[in-house]
Order: sequence, then C-alpha cells, then structure tokens
Amino acid sequence: MRAIIIDDERLARMELKKLLQDYPEIEVIDEAANADEGIAKIESQQPDLIFLDIQMPGKTGFDMLSELEKVPEVIFTTAYDEFALKAFEVNALDYLLKPIEPKRLADAIQKLHFSESKEGKPSSEYSNNSILTDTDQVFVKDGEKCWFVKLSDIRLFESVGNYAKVYFGPNKPLILKSLNALEERLDEKVFFRANRKHIVNLRMVEKIEPFFNGGLMIELKGGEKIEVSRRQTVKFKEMMSL
Repeated sequence: MRAIIIDDERLARMELKKLLQDYPEIEVIDEAANADEGIAKIESQQPDLIFLDIQMPGKTGFDMLSELEKVPEVIFTTAYDEFALKAFEVNALDYLLKPIEPKRLADAIQKLHFSESKEGKPSSEYSNNSILTDTDQVFVKDGEKCWFVKLSDIRLFESVGNYAKVYFGPNKPLILKSLNALEERLDEKVFFRANRKHIVNLRMVEKIEPFFNGGLMIELKGGEKIEVSRRQTVKFKEMMSL
C-alpha cells in the first residue's frame, strides 16, 4: 500500500516514517509539509493512504481534503486533542494523537487491513478528471461539519445557485460545485440528470409514476419526489427499458 505523510513538522514526519518501517506492507512514497503540497502530490502520485496532520499553517487537513476530487484512505495525526471528535465525525479510518504510540499505530494498521479485506484493495488508478464510480468516496465539508461519503450512499444532488446540495442519510450539506461540473464527473449509468436542478442516483429510486405533460415523477428512498422533465423522460425510459 502506497502512502504519503502530510505534516508541517519535519521531525514528526521522520518519526512516523521510522515507526512505519515495522510495516513492510506500507510503502511511504513521499511526504509533504503543507496542504497545497499535499494536494499536488496526491493528485500526481495517487496514493492508497495518507497520514494527515490537521493543524497546519495556511490550510488545515480538513481544508485540504475538501479540495480533493477523490479521497484515499485517511489516518489523521495531530497534537491537538480537541480535533478528535471532528476527526471521527468525518469517519476517517483512525485518529492518532502525537507523539504517536507504537501500540496506537498498530491498531490503526489493523483497521486498515480490515478495511482492505472488507472492501478490496483501494484503487490508485485515478486522475483529477476521471469518472468517479459509485464505490469511490468523496470528502464533503459544510462549515464545521465534514464527512467521508461513498457515492453509492448519495441519493440526490440538487442545484442551489453555484452550489449543490448533497443528500445522503439525514444530511444535506452544500458544496461549492455546480450541477454541470458534477455531471461531468459522475457515472451516467448510475447518476441521472432528471431535470435542470436535480441529479438522482438510479439505485435509490423507490417508485416511478406518470406525471404532468408526459413526464415522470420518481420517489427516492429518502422520500424526495423529483420530476423528470419531458425531454429527460425519453432518455430515462430508454435507460430503464420501460
């Protein structure tokens, strides 16, 4: 598994690299001293895993994650205990408090192996403009709240000006992405542009009914009712073989 360490403290990076020598399955391919450098190296080298400091000069680790199109596995490393709850809110693989104890690192590596065995080895073959599959995870940040979300768990994207509201579980955060930009990155076999304002996850469709003027009304598993425009209804019926 290929990993990058992102931390503004050189000694902390050195210490972690030393600890990781006990885990030959993890290859540290690079390191970065700030968020911008981390983004560049993640996008160019496509690691499977990052060890990420939270509090860094300029952008935080959370800010960095929010700028990535696709997120590798993440283990947070930080000296700031107050961030613990926030780290778990985003459902990261694990959270290590500095100075990192070998036993805690061992626990984190064990979680990593469990995640691999459950979901298969993370794919490192992606580019910044590649189509995202429903098994990919994305990082969603809205104010102080952050989440790692699998695309398969997102049932709806709704346009709100230059933003998009993302519906998953009980959550509906806003992200700074237009619906058109999202549509270019999403797999059209799974995510369907129902109308000018909505992209729906076809696997989350619960009910389909005829609607006004030759269109359709679809109901999603979350209870949202979305009108399919007359133009898109033709495409929808072809895709769903209705």
